Amino acid sequence: MSRTGHESHRVHEAARARRRGPRGTLAAAACTVSAIVCLAWASATAEIIDRALAVVAGVVITQSDATAAYDLGLVPMEATAEPLVEILARLVERQLMLIEVDRALPPEPSTEAVDRRLESIRARFASTPAYEAVLRRSGIDEMRLRQTLRDQLRIEAYLDQRFSAPPLTADRRAALIKEWVTGLKRRTDISYLDVPRS
Repeated sequence: MSRTGHESHRVHEAARARRRGPRGTLAAAACTVSAIVCLAWASATAEIIDRALAVVAGVVITQSDATAAYDLGLVPMEATAEPLVEILARLVERQLMLIEVDRALPPEPSTEAVDRRLESIRARFASTPAYEAVLRRSGIDEMRLRQTLRDQLRIEAYLDQRFSAPPLTADRRAALIKEWVTGLKRRTDISYLDVPRS
């Protein structure tokens, strides 16, 4: 390109920039600010939903885990003024048991057994939309719920193997399981990071 051509090109570029003026620059800045605000909001929302409550041998238990367990009835619990605190205690115990189960490798539950357990949870809700709304609020999907139910069935199979020698009464079995879990707590690194709010 000749010198005249270069100068003509620069003139055209300068004219184009003048036509865009401050409005184009402001629009670009507004888009950038908008994106930053959206990212900050998403980050803050994720923090609220998934803040860490406890760590059990390196496994994090989150607020969404506690919410899902509470809303879907995934762990047994007694009536209490602080249900999510009770739920967290049960989730810690469940994780302790699951560590032992992963070492012992009990038989895998069948797909049909997981399906039946999932169906029993769905049946607690008046409609499919109500069930799906709870999943969304709890921050889990059905695949993750199925995994949780599979793990629960594995824990139950392990407890049946370990604590079913006759003549064990239901009370004696419960006492032995409680004693066993207490021992697991003493031997495992557990950190409580936050107290869940109902």
